[in-house]
Amino acid sequence: MEFFRFTHDIPFMRHALKFNIISLITFLLAIFFLWHKGLNLGVDFKGGTVMEIGYNSAANLERVRTAIDTLHLGEYTVQSFGTADTALIRLPLKEGVSSAQLSEQVMGVLKADNADVVQRRVEFVGPQVGKELYQSGALALLLVAIGVIIYLAARFEWRFAVSAITANLHDIVIILGFFAFFQWEFSLPVLAAVLAVLGYSVNESVVIADRIRENFRKMRKASVPHVIDSAITSTISRTVITHLSTQLMVLSMLIFGGEALHYFALALTIGILFGIYSSGLVMAPLVMWLGVSRENLVKPERKKEGLEAEKIMP
Repeated sequence: MEFFRFTHDIPFMRHALKFNIISLITFLLAIFFLWHKGLNLGVDFKGGTVMEIGYNSAANLERVRTAIDTLHLGEYTVQSFGTADTALIRLPLKEGVSSAQLSEQVMGVLKADNADVVQRRVEFVGPQVGKELYQSGALALLLVAIGVIIYLAARFEWRFAVSAITANLHDIVIILGFFAFFQWEFSLPVLAAVLAVLGYSVNESVVIADRIRENFRKMRKASVPHVIDSAITSTISRTVITHLSTQLMVLSMLIFGGEALHYFALALTIGILFGIYSSGLVMAPLVMWLGVSRENLVKPERKKEGLEAEKIMP
């Protein structure tokens, strides 16, 4: 199924250098913000107290925040959780105060505001556990990247593996750069979104790489830039259909999912947009500059054997 079809190939590779300069500047800015500001790690990574509270009617999150503000606990989050009458509170570590004491203080001010509030559960995440989660997340990202390189090198060629993983890690760093610049909370759901974006971007890269290989078989006399331009142009309709469908679902989570899904959906939105850009305008030019050719992807045809030699009688 296609929404539209181009009669002429769009000369993407003519402007490849401009696209990659923009990508390099964006990438370096993301690195700078990560180094200068760092990620605003959530309770999952830094440690803290997680409280689940419930009401007889819909929870008024603004009143909950106003009540907790009187305790001057520092940075915390309050979000709806599951049903409308349930809220989830994430509290930072506070020196000299245990998780039980902190939860009692919070429940005290909440009950003073609304006697119907009940505490359903309290969980404590220690800083050591948060450190282990952070290290495990980084290890997961590294293993996924290595797996992608091996897969693309085996299916296509090493130039595609290097180019695709460079483009995809470019997407990941830019997502992290956004979170560092705006100091959005980086939690386990956001880490899951980052890993999902890596796999999602690889899928787009594989589609374009497969079309490039196919074009090398069909367009025997075409130049490498022309082959790549044709491959990207022919996948635009498919890209619009696929990514628009995905983005509509992600936007529904972003708009209607509440605070619990807000940053998860935000990371996916950024990743999808940059994934489209990097697969066609970062990965493909890198493949071209690394010197890909028809001989790298298409096995030479075997020459027809000549007539069989006459059998020599013994």
